[in-house]
Order: sequence, then C-alpha cells, then structure tokens
Amino acid sequence: MNVDVTALPGIGVRKDFEVRSGRRVGVVAHRDGDIDLIVSKPDDPDAIAAQVPLSTDEASVLANLLGAPQLVAKLNDDHRDLPGITTRQLAIVDESPYAGRTLGETGMRTRTKTSIVAVMRAGQLHPSPGPDFTFTEGDLLVVVGTPDGLEAAAKILVHG
Repeated sequence: MNVDVTALPGIGVRKDFEVRSGRRVGVVAHRDGDIDLIVSKPDDPDAIAAQVPLSTDEASVLANLLGAPQLVAKLNDDHRDLPGITTRQLAIVDESPYAGRTLGETGMRTRTKTSIVAVMRAGQLHPSPGPDFTFTEGDLLVVVGTPDGLEAAAKILVHG
C-alpha cells in the first residue's frame, strides 16, 4: 500500500492512502503538533469530506485500536489448532489500578494462567513485555489463555 506524503506550506504534512472505496484516508500533522484525521470525498481525492481534530492521546488510542486487531487476529489464527486457547485484547483504562504500575505487579500469569504477549502503545508494538514493563493509560494488552483465564485477567485489570 502506498502512502502519499504531501507538504502543506505553513500548515504541516498530509499523509494519506487510497482505500478500496477510492476515498483517501490519512492524517494532517500540523507544525504546532496538532493532528487531524481526514477522509476525502468519494469523487474528489483532494477534497476533504471529514476532518476530525485529535489530541495526542486520542491519536495514540486510535493507533492502538487500528493496530491491535491485526495482531490479535494473527495470534488467534496461530492458536487455531490449540483447543481451549484464545487471544484477547484488554485495555488499561484510566480507572485501572495498574495504570503506572508494572506487569509483574499484576501477578497475571500466577493469578490467571494467562500470558501478556504484547502491548500496543501509541501505535507502537511492544512484544513480549517483561515483568518490569510499566503500563500506562490507553495501553492495549494482547493476552493469550483460556476463556476463563482471560475473563479473570480482564477483571484484574479493572478491579485489581
């Protein structure tokens, strides 16, 4: 897939690509650090049909939402032949007692028999995080285990 990068003098940079429908989807990274999500009109790839301003935190959450599902789908496919094992995406929400704390502090593997195999943060993948990996609000954890273990893991991340 080709990403087109267009300088916008006095504004910043537009980065976008064409989706199946023929529309272009991308971002405008402003010189002042602001970010806009953009979608072109169906009949004119240079005309913007929708423009949504995003804070840095919102852009990070969106990047996580877009990146983690592909990883989860791949892991589910890899575990297809292992009955009883599945993969789930769990978030560190702002109310989580583990925001700002380490993976080791969760006791996740001991308490639930699940494994946190990756963390998506701000669009970046952190594979195989160690016990000293510190979670932050908005992290999406990719967790592998049994359905019961995954339910227990979800409760721990929300309630402690």
